[in-house]
Amino acid sequence: MAKLKIAMLTGGGDAPGLNAVIYGFVKACYNRFPGCEIIGYKFGYRGLYNNDFISLTPETTSGILHKGGSMLYNSNKDNLFDYIVGKDENGKYIKKDVSDVAVENMRKEGVEVLVVLGGDGTLTSARDFYRKGVNVIGVPKTIDNDLAATDRTFGFDSAVDVVVENLGRLHTTAESHHRVIVAEVMGRNSGWIALYSGIAGSADIILLPEFQFNFDKIAEKIKERDDNGKNFSIIVVGEGAYEEGGEQIIDKIVPDSPDPIRHGGIAKYIAAKLEPLIDHEVRSCVLGHIQRGGDTSPSDRILSLRYAVGAVDLIEKKLYGKMVNLRDGVIGSVDLNDVICENEDDRQVKVEKDDEMVDVAKKLGISFGADI
Repeated sequence: MAKLKIAMLTGGGDAPGLNAVIYGFVKACYNRFPGCEIIGYKFGYRGLYNNDFISLTPETTSGILHKGGSMLYNSNKDNLFDYIVGKDENGKYIKKDVSDVAVENMRKEGVEVLVVLGGDGTLTSARDFYRKGVNVIGVPKTIDNDLAATDRTFGFDSAVDVVVENLGRLHTTAESHHRVIVAEVMGRNSGWIALYSGIAGSADIILLPEFQFNFDKIAEKIKERDDNGKNFSIIVVGEGAYEEGGEQIIDKIVPDSPDPIRHGGIAKYIAAKLEPLIDHEVRSCVLGHIQRGGDTSPSDRILSLRYAVGAVDLIEKKLYGKMVNLRDGVIGSVDLNDVICENEDDRQVKVEKDDEMVDVAKKLGISFGADI
């Protein structure tokens, strides 16, 4: 009997927990399918296109459970169904569907199953490869925790931990100088990182992409704190947040990426506009990529290992074209067609006004800078 050969790749941005999934998947496969072979494509789909891979064994993956990043590396610029193959005479990118090259590479290597770890964009390609006849299994990854097809994505808990730790540091300096400090966190168009870290990190104001904020209401909250003898304030703002009647602040556009918009600058913008309205110096701080780095939290390690074992279960049952997910505390699966549905709003879960954590924040006296 021919031995089972499986390939893995980690697409999109890095997130704590990727190595934990790789570690757990390899261990579970070797226990479940004796004699199996597992390879890992480097730099996501780019490695699949270039047939650039390494061997994944219990020996080569030993010691990576706790580490952030990915031993297979990441790339969020390589959509093989719309791949950049060069530039024309005007410097415009030339794109081409090179997915057949990837399929042929897997055929030559004898790969029977492709396990894809990624978020919205990466899983879109996974779905498209499944439609081309590839036996695909997806595992949900994003620190933003905004994938609607699962209750939790790994990487989110670790990112919140990092933000909360740094908010504690910002508190001491803000209190010492009687300043207002605006801390910008990741999340793109969803506010989950800002909401959870803001509550856990004792923020006074949380500004989310889902709720347009008003500067007068922010100033009102700060003055309220002043009247109560609290002469400093911490504001946590999601990078995609924006004021009433305004627009999101874009740091830059990356034309060679499937996700070209890079948010950034909202904290600095708020600091500049807020300072004239209050009797405090206002400073801004962008926590940036430290939210992705460092060791994976214990909670994310557990979730990653559960997802890894769930992916192995799907292989054993030959249930392909699915993504492992978490619903009501139970590991299950969902069709990739339902994960990457046509309506983008149905793919992503946003913070709603009636969410329990919004209610918790309001009852703790945290302001959202808006009437909600």
